[in-house]
Amino acid sequence: MHIKCWGSRGSIPVSGPDYLKYGGDTTCIEIRTKSGHLIIVDAGTGIRRLGNQLVVDNCTVYHFLFTHSHWDHLIGFPFFKPLYQSESDIQIYRCPFPGKFIEEIVNKMMGPPHFPVRYSDLKAKITYKAACPSEFQIGSVTVIPISLSHPNGGCGYKFIEDGKAFVFLTDNELGYIHYDGLQSSDYAILCENADLLFHDAEYTPEEYEKSIEWGHSTYTDALEMALKAGVKRLGLFHHNHERTDAQEDLIVDHCRRIIEERSARLDCFAVGMDMAFDV
Repeated sequence: MHIKCWGSRGSIPVSGPDYLKYGGDTTCIEIRTKSGHLIIVDAGTGIRRLGNQLVVDNCTVYHFLFTHSHWDHLIGFPFFKPLYQSESDIQIYRCPFPGKFIEEIVNKMMGPPHFPVRYSDLKAKITYKAACPSEFQIGSVTVIPISLSHPNGGCGYKFIEDGKAFVFLTDNELGYIHYDGLQSSDYAILCENADLLFHDAEYTPEEYEKSIEWGHSTYTDALEMALKAGVKRLGLFHHNHERTDAQEDLIVDHCRRIIEERSARLDCFAVGMDMAFDV
């Protein structure tokens, strides 16, 4: 798998000189499989730039997964250029919610008074495919969904190809169990020996004292879970919209000191816009 991050910011996009290293776009992940399939996870503002690139690359088939329906993970969808091209074949999987929930969310988002272009006016062919709660296949990749611990629910994913695993758990609160959420130990089981994990790490422990039940983890909780699971690489994700590059660097430094003190083998970093990984 080839994985690229087009946005790793949480809650709302930001811009300015303090956000150049990790970027200000909200969640969007691109996955390229060995079978040639393109998987897009979430449609935060990062999807605008991704769409522009995919048009240049003459891509036509897109497989969409959503983690949940909060605005920062959807707001970029109307600005995804392939939506306006008749040759585009967009396949959206019905995760994390069953039935026609995803269709309804997208339909409501695109149309008056929210947006000038109606969903029914899009030129792309858009189909919806059954998926979740059990595992399913997209080309050469096996996708294992797992419930997130987050207000209003959500879904994280484990992607497996040729014995290698990438786990994506944004908007997941390890310190509090929401409805349909799981215990930290359950997420550790899913992540066991994963080659790459992106996990929500929005808060410092001090910030979390005032943010319990908001649906996000401390970076220390994310690190502890990754260490317990024997993860090879941990990418801190869903950066707080107020967090500057310099502040994020201090968090990464702290994580690396903890890893060194425990003589553990874990590569920890903060996921930034345009970072790419091969798993």
